[in-house]
Amino acid sequence: MTLEEQLKQKTYYKMFINEHENMHPIRVLGEAFQEEASKDLPNLSAIRFAQGEVYFHHKDFETAIFKWENITDELVPWAKKNTADAYYELGLLSTAEDIYTAISTDDATLNTEVALQLFSLYIERGKTDAAIATIKRTIAANPEYPNVTEIARTFFEEQQDWNHAVELAVSEAKRSEDLKWFEVLTKYVDNGVTKNHAPSYFTEALILLFNLEQKKFEQLVSSLWKSYEHKESYFTWIREINHLLLQLELEREDNWHELSRLHKNAYFNLIEGRYFIKMLQEFIPDLLTNWLRLADERNVVLASAAVLSWNELFPTSMSQIIVSEAEKLISITETDIDELEESLSLFDTIIDWAQAHDMGENNRFKWLVDQLVDFDRQHLLITGLTGSGKSTFVNTVLGEDLQDSPTSSMVMFSAGEEEEISEITDQEVSILNGFPEFQERMDRRRHALESIIEFRLPNGFLQENKVAFIDTPGLKGSHNDRYEVLKNLQVADAVLYVLDGNSPFTDKERGVLAQIQELAPDIPVHFLLSKMDAIAGEQEAVRIYEETKSSIHSIYPDSTVFAFSSQYDRAQQLKDIKEFIHSIKINRNLEDKRLAKLLYFIRTTIASLLQKRIDVEDQLVESIRWNEEMYTKLNGAVNQLKDTEVQKTRAITKSYRAIREAIQKEIAQEVPAMLKECSALIKEESNFSTIHMELNDEMNGKLQNYLEQTVMPKFYRSLQEWIASSKEEFDQAQEFLTEMGEGFNQMYGEEHLALVCDFKVLEDWLRDTDRMTSRFQLETVNILLRRTPSQFILKSAGKLFGAISQNKTMLYNKYKAFVENEDYAETVAEVCKQFFQPFELFEKSLERDVTLFFKNPLNVLTAAVGEAKLGIESNQDLLNKMNTNPEMFRDPLTLFGVRLRQFEWMTVAGKGIQTVY
Repeated sequence: MTLEEQLKQKTYYKMFINEHENMHPIRVLGEAFQEEASKDLPNLSAIRFAQGEVYFHHKDFETAIFKWENITDELVPWAKKNTADAYYELGLLSTAEDIYTAISTDDATLNTEVALQLFSLYIERGKTDAAIATIKRTIAANPEYPNVTEIARTFFEEQQDWNHAVELAVSEAKRSEDLKWFEVLTKYVDNGVTKNHAPSYFTEALILLFNLEQKKFEQLVSSLWKSYEHKESYFTWIREINHLLLQLELEREDNWHELSRLHKNAYFNLIEGRYFIKMLQEFIPDLLTNWLRLADERNVVLASAAVLSWNELFPTSMSQIIVSEAEKLISITETDIDELEESLSLFDTIIDWAQAHDMGENNRFKWLVDQLVDFDRQHLLITGLTGSGKSTFVNTVLGEDLQDSPTSSMVMFSAGEEEEISEITDQEVSILNGFPEFQERMDRRRHALESIIEFRLPNGFLQENKVAFIDTPGLKGSHNDRYEVLKNLQVADAVLYVLDGNSPFTDKERGVLAQIQELAPDIPVHFLLSKMDAIAGEQEAVRIYEETKSSIHSIYPDSTVFAFSSQYDRAQQLKDIKEFIHSIKINRNLEDKRLAKLLYFIRTTIASLLQKRIDVEDQLVESIRWNEEMYTKLNGAVNQLKDTEVQKTRAITKSYRAIREAIQKEIAQEVPAMLKECSALIKEESNFSTIHMELNDEMNGKLQNYLEQTVMPKFYRSLQEWIASSKEEFDQAQEFLTEMGEGFNQMYGEEHLALVCDFKVLEDWLRDTDRMTSRFQLETVNILLRRTPSQFILKSAGKLFGAISQNKTMLYNKYKAFVENEDYAETVAEVCKQFFQPFELFEKSLERDVTLFFKNPLNVLTAAVGEAKLGIESNQDLLNKMNTNPEMFRDPLTLFGVRLRQFEWMTVAGKGIQTVY
């Protein structure tokens, strides 16, 4: 054992034992001490140092400290370290720390041992930062010291101090080039504790590992890739790793399966429509370059196609060397990639993106694609000019009159366990309720071509021959009209064109057939010559058949011509049709042809969505313009309604006040005259001491009778006339609002506004006037009992002189003159007050009632104004966003086109299939 190891383990004392192994070390060292002390120049430090070790091992720490404090030679630094160890064991940590930190030596081993002791001490005292600083200094100064890095790693892991743990693993991996540390780092990455480190932090270590062990390099890259995949630093990682890979000598023959898979997944995730092209242009070229350099056999064609499709979009972004290599590889390399699965994945991605961005359900395209991947049956599209007899052919084969009128939509008849009829539009898929509803759809003309009808029915012929009939509306009209009928032509595996045997293969039909060839040059066209029974004579029928067949073969040499008539024997006809269908069915490369059609429909879907983007913008502009126009007109309507309300309120209240004032005027005229007539009741023989009370009662009786019998009925009739007149006013207003509502509804294109007034107001008026005019009770009016001076004198004279006969004539004349000359103004005022009191509240509520009458139309118009304003604001906001970020729609669709072009490259190169455009 070396001296250094003895000092570290405190076994220096064994140097003094030698042949005295059977004696206790204390005795041996004591005798050695005595022997040395007897010398002239004794050196006792070494013996004291050894004695201190023995005492330390026997836990006599105080004696050990005493011995070590008396060391004077080169063992002083170690003695100080041992002294600190003793204080550490005694639990005097502060003293131990002071001694440790005071030790100054050039001995790397001693410095490391002191540092490790301090490290443990700091941990025990809870000084984590000091412990970290100490162990990091120790590793930096003496990383080769046994176990020091393992001690640090264990400590960092226990503390879950992953940043320092990762730093340790990276630095030790680079320093030691030991694969163990790369494995530790990989474990950290897999556990997700490296996310706080930038991708560039691992670059040097990765380069080193590539040169050491490529499989472990791939494993670590894979772990790092996954750790960054869903983090904000993902794009930084993509840039960093691809820049790194460009520097390395990658060989495809080294089978980089995992890296190939990672590049493939990253590429497809990046171009699935979530990111803008401007962002992707920064790193996609490097990504594709590296993918092609390391792609395994399964992905080399896919990577080549990706390079070529991206290069088509951005010709200057890819190295020409890489593009040339991709062209070479894609032409010579066989692949077992499932292009159909990949294409369907692309289609699903496009549809999901469209739904997420409010671009519709696109059910029609989804249905068409579903038919293409149904390889259990082939699709025979049956078409021809209107009246050619194709519906008769369909009914004959299916054995049912399913087409008893011209077809308006495309209908696919297929075998099913039970009858089920569906209508497919871009917006929805709906189930039709049996044949009557199906027929109703067939009779429909408006927007009929925007839907597809799928008619499943139990049918032995379709089931046995594994075929579906696709019946189209009859072809007529212009080139564009026919295109609307034939736009789904690519779903067919073959076309059966029906010719009228009475006039077959006309110039018009040749034009239609040329259009079919233009739209689908890869789809074989065969012919059905119908209505053959209508031709007079068998020889004539044969002649027409042969001539027609010859004319057809001159243009379509591979076509088959079949003669048909509904009058032929059905059993024999079905047998012949079965043979005919089997002869025209595609028996080779059906899946490849369907794949080409699928790519066509993907391209059509992308084009449709791009057009929808344009349509949406146009619709937003038009919607804003329309809403602005409606907003102006609706605001004008609101103002018109308010003016009408003011006008009607003024007219109705004015009319009512005129009636009240007329009645009031009549009362003012009639009441005084009526009361003056009461003077006839005064006689010379009257009792003048009570005559004023008798007259007052009589006058009140007359007033009660007059008001109840004359005035109230007249007032009632006037009110009825007023209500009738008000109804006319209201009717005029309702008629005006009805016309207004109809005008707006024409602009809305639906019954959107219902401007209905509340005529219940008239019912309330009728009820209220009936109640108020049914009976009137006048409270007694003090006509002659008031304390006016004239009345007071007259009543006093009556009481004083009424008993004297010669004074009665005088009183008679006075009373009579008084009654006849009184103006009764106060009485009239009192009578009017009582009479009109019930009607005062009614009159005050008239304005409110008219407002209630117009309340609903005003609310409806006000709400419509709010809708128009909201429509302007929301549509303008969306339009601004679309104009501000046009790439939000354009870029994803462009990237979908890149993926589509990629599959087209693969299809053409791998299978020699003609791409459908």
